Amino acid sequence: MSGEFSDFAEPNGNASQSQIKIAIFGVGLIGGSLALCFKGKPGFEVVGHSINAASTEKYVARGVVDSATTSIAEAAKDADFLFLCVPVGKLEAYVDELSRLPLKPGCIITDVGSTKASIVRYASKLQLQGSVFIGGHPMAGSERSGVEAASLHLLENAYYVLTPSEGAPEEAITKLEKLLKLTRAHIVRTDAAQHDDIVGAISHLPHMIAVALVNQIAGYNETNELYRTLAAGGFRDITRIASSDPYIWRDILLNNRDVMLKLVTEWQEGMGQFADLVSREDGDGIVDAFRRAGDFRSQLPERRKGMITSLYECYVDVPDHPGIIGKIATDLGQAKINLSNLQIIESREDVPGVLRLSFKQEDDLDRATALLQSIGYDVHM
Repeated sequence: MSGEFSDFAEPNGNASQSQIKIAIFGVGLIGGSLALCFKGKPGFEVVGHSINAASTEKYVARGVVDSATTSIAEAAKDADFLFLCVPVGKLEAYVDELSRLPLKPGCIITDVGSTKASIVRYASKLQLQGSVFIGGHPMAGSERSGVEAASLHLLENAYYVLTPSEGAPEEAITKLEKLLKLTRAHIVRTDAAQHDDIVGAISHLPHMIAVALVNQIAGYNETNELYRTLAAGGFRDITRIASSDPYIWRDILLNNRDVMLKLVTEWQEGMGQFADLVSREDGDGIVDAFRRAGDFRSQLPERRKGMITSLYECYVDVPDHPGIIGKIATDLGQAKINLSNLQIIESREDVPGVLRLSFKQEDDLDRATALLQSIGYDVHM
């Protein structure tokens, strides 16, 4: 047994010689990333679950879990930790099913949903056969999905929020926190209602706004396709979250219904105030609104993972020389820097071009910036 987990002990005080079994229901982006953080550690066994046999075979073939099954009972049997990594709309059904199984006494059930109040409230009403439910939400994501997108580093440096109920034993919360430290995430505790208020404001509301904005422009485009033609670059970037999975977001928004209705009402009031500034031609008021937003935004952490996936991009000034784009791509490739996208923003005769480079990882961005600057390119963040 790893010394880091030596406090997982039997009632007689002797360290358990059996493996710590972790069952993960839904081995997709988040579930798969959690599995990779635990799999291979001394004394751990990671079991995946899916109702789809083909998926379980894929989990094992990709080496994400030690074994996988389509049986909830088999996956949960003798498990020390149960991670529910299924859509928010399915969480209650899984908790209900687990409540009818003979779970290992003291086992910890947790989830990864982005809404917490409803599932914490639901679980607290059930008899969970001596187990403990602790709500959880790793605040990291990716524009990709599925087990193929799972990464050992996805949760590293992200916030992982735990929302235990008032009656949750401190020993169980501490044990879960200790396990989650293997993800290298920053563990934060709060109550479920406060979590839903905050995440609703910083993640759920922006998604609603992005969708509404894109649909507004799409409506204009029906009579004038120049809207779509010119809505490249910045507009596409600031609205990229509008392309999120519609079914996942249906469940999230309906589950967090009361919070979202309140936030949307306050957003509409804020837009009304902005419209009033424009209507009254209040230039000073507009400047003040932008200044206050800029001041607050400048205080936000730049290098911290969050609910909305960060863009790791830089801009490179390039001369109008034949082959220059290929040379930059080759230089990055030879340095084993993974370039995910390349876009020429401006390039015309006698005008230096601007090249936008996108990367999947922060480390790749840092290395690319240092490399390109070292060989004489002007690089801007």
